[in-house]
Amino acid sequence: MTPKERVKSAMDLQFPDKIPLMCQFSFGHMLLQLNISPVEFWFDKSAFAEGLIKLRNIYDFDGILISLHGHNPAWKDLILSYENNDGKEVAKLHNGDKIIFPGDDLPQYVFSKRKSLPVLNEISIDDLPVTLDYIPVSRDLHFQISLSNKFDVIYDIVEKAGGNYSIHGEITSPFDYLLDLLGNQEALMGLIENPDKCKMILAQYTKLIKELALEMCETGVDAIKVSSPFAGSGFISPYDYEEFVVPFEAEIAKAVRNKDVHIYTHTCGSIDDRLEIMLDAGVSGIECLDPPPLGNVELSDAVERIKNKGFIKGNIDSVNSLLNASKEDIVEDAKNRIQTGKQSPGFILSTACSIAPAVKKENILLLRETVNKWG
Repeated sequence: MTPKERVKSAMDLQFPDKIPLMCQFSFGHMLLQLNISPVEFWFDKSAFAEGLIKLRNIYDFDGILISLHGHNPAWKDLILSYENNDGKEVAKLHNGDKIIFPGDDLPQYVFSKRKSLPVLNEISIDDLPVTLDYIPVSRDLHFQISLSNKFDVIYDIVEKAGGNYSIHGEITSPFDYLLDLLGNQEALMGLIENPDKCKMILAQYTKLIKELALEMCETGVDAIKVSSPFAGSGFISPYDYEEFVVPFEAEIAKAVRNKDVHIYTHTCGSIDDRLEIMLDAGVSGIECLDPPPLGNVELSDAVERIKNKGFIKGNIDSVNSLLNASKEDIVEDAKNRIQTGKQSPGFILSTACSIAPAVKKENILLLRETVNKWG
């Protein structure tokens, strides 16, 4: 099998010739390994695409996740000035804001004058966007989507690597857009105090995200990841998950699956109490299944509960295993997860969440060696 066929086989809930290996990278890890200007890597489509392909080649992964899209080819025109302060790159924008790039982590957006967040009870449907032109990467950090260059980076990577490797695009859950719009506290309180207004907001973002996902299906991607990091038990209950996450992600998942493209949900932290509920959204599979102490999912239990319902992508502890453990323990940990995962169809070996920035290249290379020996 080719790597592309291998991942597809697992996503189709079959047994491939060997366990697929595909981890996602933290932004900091990519920067450290590529030794590239953070500003250029964040803004420039070619730098980002070439970096992803280079890292895939270094680690011999079976696929590539494209976490950002819509790069503006005129990005340099957005920057008023640029400087390097103590190893941090700082881009000052024409609007007075600036972006600080630490070189081993996500950028930090700094407002010259912070805008007040909207008040939930005062929001109407007319206040919500009618076009999705940003990705809420983290608090205050948006990646702006150039609407005329929406999927250029995906087309580039599909052309260069898509014939051999599984290419995955990424969208963000409606629940994340709600949190980003209102702020975590206001949004979470809103689920209790004004659930109908929250659902109105979620429905509008669902409509826009579904449109984006359907367009993405036409780019040649093999799967789409739904980034939903704030929907674990540390934030909301299983009841609220069924109320405010499942119906909206289900609408997107159904549309994507009707295009014969796989879709899977990525949720961080403790999700043991909602594994089956996550699959109720109609997604093809789930990721990260963080093990203790990062989360509370034991792979053997998850495999038994999810068997034949969806694929599993996980669940190596990137911190306590890949970052801090000895090479012998890393191999033993990966071996155990492979032997557990391959008991059921639909297992892809991956870090539970992103590869931590400071993880050594040599430690990640052990994963391929382990798959080749026991996978």
